[in-house]
Amino acid sequence: MINKLKIAPSVLAADFTRLGEEVRAAEQAGADWIHFDVMDGRFVPNISIGVPVLQALRGATSLPIDVHLMIVEPDQYIPIFAEAGANSISVHVEACPHLHRTLVSIAQAGCRVGVAINPHTPAIMLQEVMPLLDIINVMTVDPGFGGQSFLDGSLSKIAQLRAMAQAVGRDIDIEVDGGINTETTPRAVEAGANVLIAGTTIFRHKEGIQAGVDALRAAASQGANSTS
Repeated sequence: MINKLKIAPSVLAADFTRLGEEVRAAEQAGADWIHFDVMDGRFVPNISIGVPVLQALRGATSLPIDVHLMIVEPDQYIPIFAEAGANSISVHVEACPHLHRTLVSIAQAGCRVGVAINPHTPAIMLQEVMPLLDIINVMTVDPGFGGQSFLDGSLSKIAQLRAMAQAVGRDIDIEVDGGINTETTPRAVEAGANVLIAGTTIFRHKEGIQAGVDALRAAASQGANSTS
């Protein structure tokens, strides 16, 4: 059984002059999590936001904040982001030479344990750590920038990871991150994803944040119905 569908607006697409207001609007619109991308300009070719913004955001919402560390050497920052208000932390398999140790440290910091996987990385790379995971973030674009197009090749990986999770008896939340809109959502959900990370589709919807959340949820129901 696939976990409950969740919508996680990505704050990178929000208006940073009104960040608290926009996140509160997303919460009122029925979002389930808030997704928080941290980029260091080394692991990915972009620099985004960090601990001070997370601390401020923690006071603006009661929703779980899902922190995605797109950084090299994430181990030293895990306790800092946990203390700043993260409820879950995902690190990249490609950035962690001692992934098992890193994932254990996330749990020890009191956060749900997540791992992110880039488009070129095969699902089998997560086989040995499946029992530790609460979240898998499947990058459906090359990480680093918003507004990219969904990579269709990710669908088979989503299905494979869902099967791997079920094989070890884990109710893992499988996130899709990149190019998520009303066209790509049904296919991602049908493949086995249950957490939709979306930035522009929600925060820049022409009819507002509520309309963006509603449209994604309706699109997700199409994918869910096709699997039933």
